[in-house]
Parts: sequence; C-alpha cells; structure tokens
Amino acid sequence: MNTRPAIENPNNPVALSASFNQDASCFTVGLENGFSIFGSEPCQLRGSRDFNTQGIGLMAMLGKTNYVAITGGGKNPKYTPFEVIIWDELKSLEFIRLRFRSHVRGVKISRTHIVVALQNSIHVYKLEKAPKVRAVFETSENPFGLCCLTPKTLAFPGRTPGQVQLVELSTQNVSIIPAHGSALRAIDISRDGEVLATASETGTLVRVFATGNCAKLAELRRGVDHATIFSLAIAPSGQLLAVTSDKSTLHIFDIPHPSKPARAEGGSASRMLTSQSGGGNLAMSDADTSHKWGFLGRIPLLPRVFSDVYSFASAHFEIGDEPTFGGPNSPPGAMLPPPKGVIGWTTDESLIVIGAGRGGKWEKFVIAEGEDGKRYCVRSGWKNYLGVN
Repeated sequence: MNTRPAIENPNNPVALSASFNQDASCFTVGLENGFSIFGSEPCQLRGSRDFNTQGIGLMAMLGKTNYVAITGGGKNPKYTPFEVIIWDELKSLEFIRLRFRSHVRGVKISRTHIVVALQNSIHVYKLEKAPKVRAVFETSENPFGLCCLTPKTLAFPGRTPGQVQLVELSTQNVSIIPAHGSALRAIDISRDGEVLATASETGTLVRVFATGNCAKLAELRRGVDHATIFSLAIAPSGQLLAVTSDKSTLHIFDIPHPSKPARAEGGSASRMLTSQSGGGNLAMSDADTSHKWGFLGRIPLLPRVFSDVYSFASAHFEIGDEPTFGGPNSPPGAMLPPPKGVIGWTTDESLIVIGAGRGGKWEKFVIAEGEDGKRYCVRSGWKNYLGVN
C-alpha cells in the first residue's frame, strides 16, 4: 500500500520535534506555529493547536489524555527555552509552568511524575497542581536530553560519560550501570521496566541490561563503521529491539528478557509475506543476519566482529536531505536539528518510524515471516504527515 500523497504542500510548517506517547498509539509534533497530535496507526491527525507564528519545540504526551508537556522552539518560540509548560488541550490553557536556569534538553511525563533534562542535571517533580522539585541528579553532558520514565523507574546518563543512572522512584535509590566507554547517544527501557537498552556516540554496539540487578543480558552489533544512533525502542513484549541510525537503516534484534523464556523459532512473526501483497509496494529487507558470518563466528582467533550478534532483519527508512543530529559539541544553548528515525512499536509485529523537518515522514514497518521460514522487516506504507488532515 503506497500511501504517499500525490503532491506535497511546500507551505506546510516545519516540524521541530516528533515523539511518541508511552504506548506509541499517538505521536506529537512541535511546529513553527504550534503543535499537532497524530494517531500512529493509521496516521491520522487527532488535534492541533495554532499559535500563529510562535513555535513549539520539545513535546511529551501523557498517554491518551489531553495533557502534553511542551517547550518553546524555532525562530520565534512561544515560550523561553528555560521553561516547561504542561498544557491542557481540552481546556486550551496552561496547567503548570516550570522555570529553570538553563536550556531544557528533554522532558518526560507520566501519571505521577514530570522529569526535565537539562544539560547537566535531571529534575524530578510529582505531577500535581503546584509541583515542587522532589529530586535533582547531576549528569554528564546531556545535549540530547536523554531520559526514560516508567511508572517505577527513571533512567538517564550518569556523572561519568557512558554510565547510566537507574533511579527507583518510590525510594530514590540509585544504581549505576557502566554501559559504555564513551558518551551515551540513546537509551530506552521496556514498558514493564525490566530491560534497558543503550548505545553510545560510537554507534557500533548496543548493550542490553536487566534493570533488576544491572546485569548485562546481551551485546549487539549494529555494524562495524561509526554511526550516529537516532533511536532505540524495545517492543511491548520486551524481547525485540529496533535501532535507527544516520546510515538510513532500521535494524531489528532479538533480545533476552530476564523473566521470560527465549523466543521460539518462528514464534513471534505471525504475519506472512504472502498476506502483505494485497496491491501495495513492499520494501523487503535483508533477513536473518544474526549469524552473519556462519562458521567463521566459531573460529576463536578471528576478530570479535565475526562472532558478534547482528540484527535478524533490517530495512531502509527515509532521512531526507536536511541536516540530522550531529555530535554533542554544539554550544549549550544551541538549537539542535530536527530529530529523525524516531521509533514507536505499536505491537510486537508493527512499528512506526517518524522524522521531523520540512518533509516530516511517517513510515510503517511490519515483522513478517517469509515462505522460507525466516523473518523479514517490511515497509508497508508511508506518508508526509504534515500534509495529513
């Protein structure tokens, strides 16, 4: 199914940010003139707010409620870059306003907490009418505002580059995971809070940890060449991991779960490729590459890249011609380019990849089983969501 619109409107506003809600059923987009909320599958506009020429930068949606956390953005920001606003879309008004002494780099919201990431600190609030700061944690340089929030756990960069701090919200107990030797570029926690995935700015390896005891569960190889990781996302079951990078490639990995049995062969992809061929153009990926080098991986003296675990499927996604996120060496107040390759799993067999910018893209991929019994990552449709009504 080719869902590309016939003509893309050049007058569409630029998307400054794009992010999913907790279950990836919706995604929010900060625009040069307001914001929009879309349903993920299918891609449909659910609501929008026009602030004339005033821009919205970062956004975080609270589940499927009418509350969103927003910051100012663009050339003419609606709010200063030092503020986070909790906006009630139903009543069209500000519910909460939080002010800081430096630029806001990231924000997360749950039914109980608001978490704000600054360049070198994480601020935790209870979600209430007049929130007071409950905890502040120092971090290493965090220009991308990395933080993950579940009902029980908070994860963010440690004080030393490459480390992850895990905080139990009820007790504020902190655990430290030495995940990488260089600064973190992406992190994600499974929806049940039991699995953590991390990638560094090197972009070659992804590591998976159990949050309960901080043990390393797996080490996965995205590739051999340096890459900028755009997004990590763990599937609802906690047993699949998707990774995007500036190589314009989406990788799918099997990952272990500390409290679930390993996936049985052929047991996770109930879709068949033959069932996807009903009149559309399918972009089919490479498949079953987790044992990429065959018998060479069993020869002990060869470099470790021959024995590492690779993705079992991969596919191309659209980045566009605009600049993408670069390294963390920009000044603390500099505005970063629009994000690309942001992943949201709607089910264990379906995921959405979105990107911001002038030509904001929505792409749907499915994990499907071929007639050969192997699993493939298949693109089943895409749109420029900025042209969706």
